[in-house]
Amino acid sequence: MARFASKEAAGASPPLMQLTLIVRAYCHLCDEMRAAVLPLAKAAGCPVHEIDVDADPALEARWGERVPVLLGGVRELCHYRVDRAALSAWLGSL
Repeated sequence: MARFASKEAAGASPPLMQLTLIVRAYCHLCDEMRAAVLPLAKAAGCPVHEIDVDADPALEARWGERVPVLLGGVRELCHYRVDRAALSAWLGSL
């Protein structure tokens, strides 16, 4: 799984046709979201990039404790738990 460099994570928008999972280490909700998202994304042929929120002060300031967060392109699809309906709808729009 690719990770954004902190400069890219802080300053650039993710590509519109990829999922971005914002996580932190030792986060069981992050592990659960990753396990739920990866098979669906793979089946749809959609890349998933992970960003460690704690690796960049700007990201930590923006997202704080509200992780994991799943972005579809630049749009937030869900946080804390996977919203399967939102994820499926987004993947279906590709």
